[in-house]
Formats: sequence, structure tokens, C-alpha cells
Amino acid sequence: MLYVDSNLFIYPIIYDPSAIPEAARAKEKLLEIASGSMKACTSTLTWDEVTWVTRRLFGSEKAAEQGASFLKLPNLKLLKVDVEIVSHAQALLERHNLKPRNAIHAATALKNRISKILSYDEDFDTVPNLVRLSP
Repeated sequence: MLYVDSNLFIYPIIYDPSAIPEAARAKEKLLEIASGSMKACTSTLTWDEVTWVTRRLFGSEKAAEQGASFLKLPNLKLLKVDVEIVSHAQALLERHNLKPRNAIHAATALKNRISKILSYDEDFDTVPNLVRLSP
């Protein structure tokens, strides 16, 4: 099982996959998840990030469309964020100087016994017991 960072969902929305290789690779990984050939999960926080970035760049209508699309992605398991995860995120933030949302993603993965995260964000490279895989 891989934990999928929000940037894999966001890149194909904000960048042209035919022009930006990272967006193309992210889109390929999302298709692998949808087909069931890759077992993947993410936190409910990812929905917030996808809709927030989309709204900021393209407006509320596009944000609602992308949020709904995210929730319908087949074979993607959504993991809850609760006080235990946020407390663990706080500790990761303090120990490893993570950005707050990245700390939540890392804590969610680790608390769910997931040791690999698919992400372009090198911030995760400092987290022990979590291996970042670049798409």
C-alpha cells in the first residue's frame, strides 16, 4: 500500500500533462490507482488541498468539480485524520521541521503502518520510517 501525497492529484489539474512531465507522471499514477493495479490511500486532508488549490487558481465551480472527481476515484482508500494523527503530526513538525500539512500526511501514513509515500515533495525525505518515492 502506498500513501499518495496531494501533489499527485493537484499537478494534473494545474499543469498541462502534455507539457509538464511531472503532471504526466502523476496522471499515469492516478490511472494506475483507478485501474486497481496500484494499491493506494491518502488522507481526507487531500480533498481539502485539491479543492483549495483549484478554487484559488480556477474558481469555486472548478473546485467543486475537482473535489467531486477526487471523491469518485476508484480504488483510492481515504484515511481519517483525528486528534491522534494531528498530535503525531505536531511531533513530526517539531522534530523534522515539516510543513504542517506534510506533517499530517506523514503522520497519517505512519499511524496506518504505511512506510512509502508517493510524492514530489522532498520535505518527506527527513521523516524516519517513511520512504518517499518520486513518481
